[in-house]
Amino acid sequence: MNKTVISVLGYDKPGIIASVSRILSDHRCNIEDVSQTILQSEFVGVFVVTRPDDLDEADLLRDLTSKLEPMGLSVVVKPMVRQQEWVPPPSEPFIITTTGPDRIGLVAGITEVMARHRINISNLKAVFRGGDEPMRNIMIYEVDIPLETDQHAFRSDLCERALELGLEISLQHRHIFEAIHRV
Repeated sequence: MNKTVISVLGYDKPGIIASVSRILSDHRCNIEDVSQTILQSEFVGVFVVTRPDDLDEADLLRDLTSKLEPMGLSVVVKPMVRQQEWVPPPSEPFIITTTGPDRIGLVAGITEVMARHRINISNLKAVFRGGDEPMRNIMIYEVDIPLETDQHAFRSDLCERALELGLEISLQHRHIFEAIHRV
């Protein structure tokens, strides 16, 4: 079995996941991981599958494309190449949220601080809907902060950058965040 990454993009409508998963099932591909979201009106889905050895990647792409293109969807298929396995250091999960007026460079500004402190982003959701109405513009980062990270220095750098960008920022351990936001 070969691991393959499949990306599907296009205008959102009901039935996309059903169509993709049916095609994969018909080709005896097992879906191991999937992440799907809708960004404004665009569907974005990434599937990691194992495909049988006798199924050529090009044949899979051809079939996916022929069946999904009429639905207005684009498909990319690539092998999942394992380079040197990255082993994350021991870490704690945190949630970082920012709110503030929309402008170019917000995501870059905040993520540069994270990269400098070697913090891995496991999930990011950024929604900009309100122009200058700050509470309608939010970025939520799920991150893993290595135990060796100087928390005080990281928090200080993050708050300084947020101030420069005109953002309000919150950093909470994921367990605290989930307890506070539990419905």
